[in-house]
Amino acid sequence: MQQLKAQYEEAGYFSPIPLIDRKKAASYLELLEAIEHKTGSLHYRSKIHTVLGMAHKLATNKQLLDSVEILLGPNILLYNATFIIKEPHSDAHVSWHQDLTYWGFNDVKQVAAWIALSDATEENGCMHMIPGSHKGGQLTHEATTDSSNVLHHGQTIQDVCEQESICVPLKAGEASMHHGWTMHASYPNKTDNRRIGLNLNYISTDMYQTQTKEDSAMLVRGIDNYKHFKVDTPASSVFNENAWHKQKAFDKLFHQVYDKMNRT
Repeated sequence: MQQLKAQYEEAGYFSPIPLIDRKKAASYLELLEAIEHKTGSLHYRSKIHTVLGMAHKLATNKQLLDSVEILLGPNILLYNATFIIKEPHSDAHVSWHQDLTYWGFNDVKQVAAWIALSDATEENGCMHMIPGSHKGGQLTHEATTDSSNVLHHGQTIQDVCEQESICVPLKAGEASMHHGWTMHASYPNKTDNRRIGLNLNYISTDMYQTQTKEDSAMLVRGIDNYKHFKVDTPASSVFNENAWHKQKAFDKLFHQVYDKMNRT
């Protein structure tokens, strides 16, 4: 665990963290795709831990929360959980960016975790990160109109020296963690298989949203003495249909904050 903190502080990320075995990851992947037959693609749907029981289980995995606690302390909120899915032979990609740029938080006490449900390889578009880039703080991002860019505004850091980046592959069931200012990107999926991961964002309980009073989060460890957020409810079943009908409101609010920050 000391190695985790040391590498995270120096490089701005840590990988890999084994969380679940391949058999369990495959069962979660099968369940996800079965639910997609009802809902359509679950790519980039906000607060999916309020809808899918297995997303909540992954987000509250003890080993993962132990790792987050080393970096954030004992009082932890789960701010968001969303699947990021790259279809086979898709042009979908994520440009060079820093996560915290448009989220509207007052501070940087945030950790992102990415759990692979299928192997994430260089060929199918795993993440690339630039070690130490978090030490420079926030950089200028430019909005783009690239329809293949997964990001809401296509926000991109220009003139990145990609030769400095490190490929961060993951096996199914493994996770990586990175800082909110760590520059990262991912490239298109050139394979015949879907690349599926669950992206999780954790924040310290003293963090708050500067752009709206309607934002929400879920306490997953410790005590929340601040109550800055409305409270998200974890999925109460494998697929919580009532929560699914409310999910679009989470997407709308998340995008409203993005839009406000993009104008500042």
